[in-house]
Formats: sequence, C-alpha cells, structure tokens
Amino acid sequence: MKIYVCVKHVPDSAATITIRDRNRIEENITFLMNPYDEHAVTEAAKLRSRLPGSEVIAVCVAGPAAENTLRSAMAMGADRSILVCTDGPVDSMLAARALAAAIKGDGSPHLILTGKESIDAEGMQTMFRLARHFGAPAAVNAVKITLVEDGVVVECEKEAGSRDVLRLTTPCIVAVGRGLNTPRYPTLPDILKARKREIRKIGLEQLAAASPGGSTKVLSLAPVVERRAPKEITGNPAAAARELVRILREAARVL
Repeated sequence: MKIYVCVKHVPDSAATITIRDRNRIEENITFLMNPYDEHAVTEAAKLRSRLPGSEVIAVCVAGPAAENTLRSAMAMGADRSILVCTDGPVDSMLAARALAAAIKGDGSPHLILTGKESIDAEGMQTMFRLARHFGAPAAVNAVKITLVEDGVVVECEKEAGSRDVLRLTTPCIVAVGRGLNTPRYPTLPDILKARKREIRKIGLEQLAAASPGGSTKVLSLAPVVERRAPKEITGNPAAAARELVRILREAARVL
C-alpha cells in the first residue's frame, strides 16, 4: 500500500513578512512545512504501522529550498520523498497537475493525504483539483480516518462542531484538519536518519503535466491592517448583558 502525502513549503507564520515589488514577499526568512501537513504526515505514519509492507512518500512542488521541508517530513515518518522543482510561483491548478503527474509516475496510490489548507494562500483548492485528476473521491477537514476492507471511513468536522461521516473507496484524497492527531515531532536520531534518505528531484518540465487551461496570478499584496474600535458597555449588569447579546447577534453575527 502506497500512501502519498502532499506537503507545502510555506513561510513561518512567526516570521516578519516584508512585501517586495507589490506582489511578492522577501524570501530571506524561515520557511517550513505547512502546519496542517504535519498532521497528514503523522497520520500516514500511523496508518503504515497498521499495514505491514506499506510505504509513505512525501511530495512537494516548490523550489530547491523545499528540500528542507521534505527532510522534515521524512524525519516525521515518511520513507522517501519527491520534489518537483519549479523556478517561480505555482498556483493550485498547476500544483495539482504536477502533484498528480509525479504521483502517477511513481506508483499507484492507495491513499493521498494533504492538509486542509495552506497557511500562506489559504485557497483550499489543490485537494479538489488533485481528486479530479485521479477521478477519485475527496474529503476535507478530516478528524478521524479508519481503514476498512474496500476503502476508508472518514469523519469530517463541519461548522458548529457537527461531523459528516463519509465512506470513500480507494484511491481517494483526504485533506486533514488539526483535530485529527498531535503531530509527531522528530528526535535527533530521526533528523539524522532523514538526511540519508532519498529525495527524488524532478523538473516540472519533465512531467507529463499538460498546461492548465487557466491560471491565477498575484497582482498585489498588502499587510493586514487591524481596525479595532473598542466600545465600553455601560449600565447595570442586565442592560450590559442585553447590549452584549445584541452586538454579538447584529454586529459580530456569531449568534
């Protein structure tokens, strides 16, 4: 059984992001594995432990620096990895085509795991496009994955804490959420072993990935500006409570 995990090389959310030329960021900062993808790698390693002879392969579409992210994936449990090397930004359409081509060229997937979103673009599109290329079902924000004879049963967390329970035939794509597990962070021996494991590098132009019919392009970036307007609620406790409920219902729209 082959379990592929699609991981993304993203800027550290704790880094100071500087915008350059209106539509790109200064890349001389720390990059790491997308946090949601850490849960996917951890789950893949857990599933492999229940299925003797299985293999976990991490796949990434990015520049050469993403080798560090793949080393992290292998230290967390992936057996080997594939890096599809690119020279510039890649949108979800091209990323899905490249991931699909790399996986199909490597073997027959039983299960493909991803994070439910990336913390940089937050597009939440790649997993659906990937499913389209495989003609396979997909589930998003998985918080429980159970292997069954002819596929997997996936519990997906929805709004307000409700859950959908889906039975998917394999191959299938499952995008995982934070509620699935606690990421397994590597020990020093894991890190040292990962340095010796295989990273297969493929140029994007080497893949039989036809150019998508469309594309997306970042026209401009701007820092988030917080616009908070603190308001004091006065009056007796009962009146203050009524006003707070009104604000939550009419302004915040959370009730």
